[in-house]
Amino acid sequence: MSAGAVRDPGLQPERTSLSWSRTLLALFAADLLIWRGWAIAALQPAPAPDTARWAGAGTTDYLGVCALAAMVATVVLCLCVLARVRELRHSSYAPPASLMRWAAAGVTVLGASAVAAIALGR
Repeated sequence: MSAGAVRDPGLQPERTSLSWSRTLLALFAADLLIWRGWAIAALQPAPAPDTARWAGAGTTDYLGVCALAAMVATVVLCLCVLARVRELRHSSYAPPASLMRWAAAGVTVLGASAVAAIALGR
């Protein structure tokens, strides 16, 4: 479907914007869980220097990177949702492909951050 194609007039823009809002709320929840994991790891005491077997010394740094990536992805998705809701209210055109690409990239980055945070938190 091209960027200028008109949507099916039978679709309900209110329901679509509500579903985008619910999706954004779920993404915020995932983002908060990643930040919580990073905060818990950062508050744990540092291991003793003589424990060479402790493998999680750099985990806090990597969890911080995951939290930062999740935050950036959530901001991008929030901007995509706001743009899409505005388009749904003011026009009957299909969403531009670039908006969908940004949203897909944001979801991918947020999902990868969540998986990495889970893997690092063990």
